[in-house]
Parts: sequence; C-alpha cells; structure tokens
Amino acid sequence: MKGPEDDAGLAGKVAIISGGGAAGDGIGNGRAAAILLARAGSHVLVADRELKLAERTVEMIKAEGGHAAAHAGDMTQEVECKRLVDAAVDRWGRLDFLDNNIGIGSRGSVVNEKPEDFRRVMQVNVETMFLVSKHAIPAMIKTAKGGAIVNISSISALRPRGLTTYTTSKAAVIGLSQAMAVDHGRDNIRVNCICPGPMYTPMVYARGNGMSEAARAQRAKASVLKTEGTGWDVGHTVRFLLSNHARYITGQVIVVDGGVTLQGPERDSQDH
Repeated sequence: MKGPEDDAGLAGKVAIISGGGAAGDGIGNGRAAAILLARAGSHVLVADRELKLAERTVEMIKAEGGHAAAHAGDMTQEVECKRLVDAAVDRWGRLDFLDNNIGIGSRGSVVNEKPEDFRRVMQVNVETMFLVSKHAIPAMIKTAKGGAIVNISSISALRPRGLTTYTTSKAAVIGLSQAMAVDHGRDNIRVNCICPGPMYTPMVYARGNGMSEAARAQRAKASVLKTEGTGWDVGHTVRFLLSNHARYITGQVIVVDGGVTLQGPERDSQDH
C-alpha cells in the first residue's frame, strides 16, 4: 500500500532545464534530466543556446508521450534569463524546478591562462546559474509557493588536477548553491549541487581523439567501480533531488563519480 510519502511530487510540476540540449541523440546530463522529469509527469522547458539541440530533446520527450517545449537563449545575458523564466510561467502557469547545466571547460594554470578566458569561464559556468536563479526564485515563490534547484558542478571542484579556471568556477558553483539554500530555505526552496565524475556525455566525446576506446577504458579504471558514468546517472540524481523524496535535503553536494574522488588523482585524466 502506498502512502503520501511515496509520491515523488513531480507530476504536473513545471521544470526548466538550462543547458538541456545535446548533439544528435547523445545523452548529456541536461537531456537525461529533462527526459526523466517528463517521464515522471513534469512539464519541461528545455533551454539551450542552439534551438535545434533543445528541439531534439523535446522530440525525444514527446515521442514517449511527455510534455515539453524548446527555448533558445544566451544565459550570459540577464534579459535572456528573464525571458526563459517568463516563457515557462506563460506556457504552464507556474515554475517548480530549475536544473542549471550550462558549462564549458578550460585548461591551464593561473600563469598561462589568459585573463579573458578566465573571465569567460566564470561567466558561463557561474554567472549563468546566478542569473537564471535570480529570476527563477521569485517565480517559484509567486506561482508555486516554493520549489527546488539543482546546480551542476564537478569533482574538479573537490579534486583539483591542472584545470585551474574550471576548478575555480565549479568550486564557486558549490558556494553559490549553499548560499542560495541558506537564503531561500525560508521561501520553501531547496538548492543542491551535483559533482559529476567521468561521465561519457556529448560534451566529452566531442573532444574527438581524446575519447578513443583506450581513453575511455582509462577513465573507467579511475572509478572504484571500474565503470564509466553516463548522463543518465546525473539525470537520475537530479530527478531525486527535485522530488519530494529529497524534501529534507538542501545545501548538499552530491558526488556522482563511481568513487573516483576516493582515490589519488591522475593529472591527465578527464573528469567531466
């Protein structure tokens, strides 16, 4: 017999997935979360800088009978972030969930990183989450009397290994998430953060020869489980953290890495 505590509370809710597109039919963290939330009955607004990438995610959702719409925008621009939130509320009358997935990589130390590249990574990886949340939180309070947010960081924030700017940005995502959780707990809004490990996602295998079978095998060896993660592993964690099953979890950093951070780092391996 099921009781109220068994209800995930996702059906009929409205979610924004920022960075929910992916190349081709590849399953990135955002696309996986969008599909899984739609399967649970949520209405999903899939946002990406390139409309066709978001539209493919929506096609995959609708093929399963789910409810979703695509949205294009540059989330480094505040006006675009407001337009995104307004689009969700205008279409479905409320906003309950936000999954912030936007991010780019970098390489280099503070000595050889160009200042303009540092600023760009911080803008894309941190400021976008700040700006979308800035407009999403008031909408959640007004239309749903609360909500839940998940921000995607990386184990690079916990285990630096030569990606200094990327590590700095992803550490900032953790700090932002925890500060938001403290600020808006009184508004019935939970905020948590996921640190993925070596996931085989479109962003990773787009690097080309860096993702040979040998390279993938080496990444898998870094896990104590001796396997490689996928976007689905992150997507399932997002769905859990947004659900009622995580109603008493906020301000937490959830590591989804197969145990990679339990072992010593290999400087040349690729985490995310």
